[in-house]
Amino acid sequence: MKILNDLFEKVPIPKAYMQLAIPVVLGMVASMIYNLADTFFVAQTGNADLVAGIALGSPLFSFMLAVGDIFGLGGSAVISRALGKHDYQKSARVSSFCFYIAIILSLVLTALLLFFEGPILNLLGATNATRPYISDFYRVLVLGSTFIIVSLVPGNIIRTEGLAQFSMIATISGTVLTIILDPLFLFVFNWGASGVAFANVIGYAVNTGLLVLFMRRTKSLSLAPKLAHISHPTFKAVVAVGIPASLTNLTQSFGMMLLNSFLAAYGANAVAAMGIVQKIYMVVMMVMVGFAFGAQPLVGYNYGAKNWSRLKETLHFDLKVEGLYATVVALILIVFAPQLVQLFMNQTAIVSMGTIMLRAMLITTPLVGFILVFTTVFQSVGAGTSALIMALSRQAILLGLAIVILAYFFGLNGIIWAQAVADVLTCLIGWHLYSKAFKNVNLS
Repeated sequence: MKILNDLFEKVPIPKAYMQLAIPVVLGMVASMIYNLADTFFVAQTGNADLVAGIALGSPLFSFMLAVGDIFGLGGSAVISRALGKHDYQKSARVSSFCFYIAIILSLVLTALLLFFEGPILNLLGATNATRPYISDFYRVLVLGSTFIIVSLVPGNIIRTEGLAQFSMIATISGTVLTIILDPLFLFVFNWGASGVAFANVIGYAVNTGLLVLFMRRTKSLSLAPKLAHISHPTFKAVVAVGIPASLTNLTQSFGMMLLNSFLAAYGANAVAAMGIVQKIYMVVMMVMVGFAFGAQPLVGYNYGAKNWSRLKETLHFDLKVEGLYATVVALILIVFAPQLVQLFMNQTAIVSMGTIMLRAMLITTPLVGFILVFTTVFQSVGAGTSALIMALSRQAILLGLAIVILAYFFGLNGIIWAQAVADVLTCLIGWHLYSKAFKNVNLS
């Protein structure tokens, strides 16, 4: 365990941060490339209803990731603090428990999602034109949901041992396979939305399989069924972080559904434009998420070890990286917004709406970087209430209020700018909670 301890306790913060974060960022970039490629392939069909149908189904994918985060991020946060205290027995039990409970939960959800398909499709905003496409996408994705949900557990917990490169290898392998299969299923086999979903499921199956193999190389973690039981206080600690972390993804689904629901009144072109914009926005967001998640093991370890000076240095470095990256990349994308949207679908109405939507989202991107740092810090240190507040703010309560109010007064433009308003308010809330949480140890 000496190498693990040296990385988290002795290696200079910038080096340790980058060693943990860069593989996560690269994995996120691979996923980002797939998202862009997927949008491009689907858009090349020239079928706005197909594009809109898959965009409407995207919240389902986010929901599955949210479920996996309960025990993926919740478990990794508890494990990181346990490793900081050198409690290796606890880390082994938590890792095993989280893996097997995720499998059970995914199977239960598969049955429920299939049974309630009709009402859920209505909730997602399916129309007569888009229902055939979203239905095909939905069913295949649900049948393969176990691979998607379970992948979040080993993918997150192996990073607590500093093995972020293994998580990256699994993510990139699955993503590359998905990129290869996507156009094959879409254009050669003509499987439409089903093909897009099937390519995703196969990619995640490969991802999960590799992660299980890599878990065998860890020293303080385990997938042994005999260790898959934890105490009630430990379970509460896992879900206290896992549920808010899950809600962060779940509220993203809610936000997307709410946006799509309001945009649907302006036609399929508006929904399709927002679907394209959301994928382009990942160019910035997924890298920022990678940096934030990459820092989590370092934050949790030093918090568990009560190494306040090292924790403070980590947090300040994290904020600088997020702010600088977000500012530079957002400015570049704002300038080239029309050209970027046009790459995906060269229709005047979609390019016009997409340009405005993309610029509106990008203008508050640096603030989103800070929000991510605040949120992941609260998750890492077990500040469940603060993490819950952050999870419910940006993509749920504040965004919902902003959409309803601004849509009433400004129509389509109000809907487009609602996210920027929610970002500003959420960042202010996050800074207040962060300053309050760490005022006694002078981390702010």
